[in-house]
Amino acid sequence: MAKRPNRGGAPLDPAGPCPCGTGQPYASCCGRLHRGEAEAATAEALMRSRFSAFAVGDTAYLLRSWHPSTRPARLRLDPGQRWTRLDILDTERGGLFDSTGTVAFRAHYRQAGRPGTLTEHSRFTRDDGRWTYLDALPD
Repeated sequence: MAKRPNRGGAPLDPAGPCPCGTGQPYASCCGRLHRGEAEAATAEALMRSRFSAFAVGDTAYLLRSWHPSTRPARLRLDPGQRWTRLDILDTERGGLFDSTGTVAFRAHYRQAGRPGTLTEHSRFTRDDGRWTYLDALPD
């Protein structure tokens, strides 16, 4: 399997650790979701896979995993921003038997050599057994 470039331009080894932070290899963790071989089982799993999609620059997956009612027509990622770590702060619902859920997280990145963080409380919904990102809750 070929290495994929991430947003920072460095290659991502599919056998290396997944950017989402589970410690599993990317190919068998979020890579399966990005390739369409599996669906996220929970809202948190979708959140992790979306973070990894930002980290590897997979805009097609980000758009596919976005709810149609809030999905933008196009998505352009900043090539100078490299997503480095994800911390899950809290989850509410979003389990195997839920149809909605929220995930609070802190995503770490580097831009122009400087560290930064994005903190968000995201809403997810499950329709026909498939989780999608809906939007961010206001602060």
